[in-house]
Amino acid sequence: MNGKGKKFTCTCEVFDCPAHPRKHNNECTPCIEKNLKNHEIPACFWNEIGNTENAKSDYIFLKFAKKVIDFET
Repeated sequence: MNGKGKKFTCTCEVFDCPAHPRKHNNECTPCIEKNLKNHEIPACFWNEIGNTENAKSDYIFLKFAKKVIDFET
């Protein structure tokens, strides 16, 4: 649970990442900040489209956009 009493679920399995929500009490904020700074997509977004192999290695915007198009068609 987060500090506001809401249940928080993270689908990211990159547990060694220092921004992972298990490593602090700030939920997704450090992860989002890290990804925006690096022009990347968070692993949880890759997980949502069923593409976990890229979620652990290649987070770039263009590759994600192409996978979303493939997922939607």
